[in-house]
Amino acid sequence: MTFDFAALLVLLTFLSGIIWGVDAWFFAGDRKISAAGGERSEPLIVDYSRSLFPVFLIVLILRSFIVEPFRIPSASMMPTLLRGDFILVNKYEYGVRLPVLNTKVFGDGKPQRGDVVVFRYPENPAVPFIKRVVGVPGDHLQYKDKSLTINGVAVDLKLKGIYHSDGVGKRENGSYRLEEQLGELDHDILINPLQPSQTAIDRKIPEGHYFVLGDNRDNSRDSRYWGLVPDENLVGRAFYIWMNWSNEGIFDFRSWEVDWERIGSAIN
Repeated sequence: MTFDFAALLVLLTFLSGIIWGVDAWFFAGDRKISAAGGERSEPLIVDYSRSLFPVFLIVLILRSFIVEPFRIPSASMMPTLLRGDFILVNKYEYGVRLPVLNTKVFGDGKPQRGDVVVFRYPENPAVPFIKRVVGVPGDHLQYKDKSLTINGVAVDLKLKGIYHSDGVGKRENGSYRLEEQLGELDHDILINPLQPSQTAIDRKIPEGHYFVLGDNRDNSRDSRYWGLVPDENLVGRAFYIWMNWSNEGIFDFRSWEVDWERIGSAIN
């Protein structure tokens, strides 16, 4: 069962606002003119609601319309993102959407080829996924033998070396680290030469849909397996790493560590 924090935040904001508002409108005045000779104390639930409503409202506005934090739970976007990275996602670049309903209310921005995007997983919209957009509406995309071709042009790859890590990501050691060029954007990907290639893909990307891949090409469940991401599933563009805290052995405190060099990094 997936926890829906957005729905909880909306509920808390609504309930605290209603309790505070109803009390202020109907009951607060009676307390002040109490015949007992002194002002009656404010009920605890009203006190909490009055104090917390502005906090809930501010967090709801920031998280729903401006920026939302996420934590990377898997290795599918290595080497760009590691397990334990905490990232920020721009919520307005692709259009502002209502929380819970996910209905776009204004804005017409579209993902560009190469953007790292967070979206609601098409097979289970309650689960957020993060991948890189490689195919936009109108593209003719082919993926075969671990090579990507867009509109008849093979995507340029440059070998940078063999990936190696002593910490998070060491399971990917031995993979090729390559620089991939998507338009004007270049970024690194990993390809495992010992792992067989996936089923070949050859398709035209329809309007309102996007083809996404993980940067860790041989360790990612993406559009090659479950299909395209519809525009209405988009959450936003990932742009910043604000914290890194790995705990691969969650019950082994010795494995908990912060990678200080990753903090403050832009996501390309």
